[in-house]
Amino acid sequence: MNVFITCSLFCLFAFTASAQKPPTTPNDSILISIFLKHQQDKNLDSLNKIQAVNKFREKFPPKSARVISWYVMMGIGQVVTVKIPASQLRTLNLAIEQGAWGAFTTEFYPTYDFVPVWKESLKVKK
Repeated sequence: MNVFITCSLFCLFAFTASAQKPPTTPNDSILISIFLKHQQDKNLDSLNKIQAVNKFREKFPPKSARVISWYVMMGIGQVVTVKIPASQLRTLNLAIEQGAWGAFTTEFYPTYDFVPVWKESLKVKK
């Protein structure tokens, strides 16, 4: 009887675990790096008020985007890299236009992960 219960529990957990796959990113996803350059004529309180009025934190990043990195570059502003389905690029653009403008000057750059290329080049040198 104990063997039957043990096997049943094992099968239950095995099937449950295989059914819970992590969400996948669509194959057409792209990386975009966004420079959010602080408006230098405004202090931090002013920038935060503009972001609050624009509902920046509610709009950015859009739900379809996954934040890969978000850094502050002193003297520049913030650099955010997101992964987003190509079909959602307009959504990302609107989130920035509606939420960030006024507090930031924005720039967008298509991005790719260079680390695998760099690691491969190190192997070739050896």
